Amino acid sequence: MSSAPTVCRELFFQRCLWCGTAAYRRSFCRACGAMAFTRERSARFGVVVRRNGHAQLNTWFVAMDEGFNLLCQVTGTAPVVVGVGSRVSVVRSVAPLGQGLPLVALTHPASPVERWW
Repeated sequence: MSSAPTVCRELFFQRCLWCGTAAYRRSFCRACGAMAFTRERSARFGVVVRRNGHAQLNTWFVAMDEGFNLLCQVTGTAPVVVGVGSRVSVVRSVAPLGQGLPLVALTHPASPVERWW
């Protein structure tokens, strides 16, 4: 019997033991070069900071509230609705087989006044 894969909503990140810089899946700290990290659970909220690649893939860089950046796909909306400055929440941190990008959904679309362009 095979069971359906579970959806992992928890997102973990690293924090440097030496300088406290937050990072996602790094082998060394980008600020001080240390290789010692602690693992922390993210609150899963962030802000869209820029598009990555073609619009049809709907991939964006998100600045997470803890201070690290995350490349992810926005789900549940058309790419034209997503704007820089939109608030998002992680709905799936890893794909069922550990492949693919984390998925986020809009929690507060940026109005034209709030957009950063």
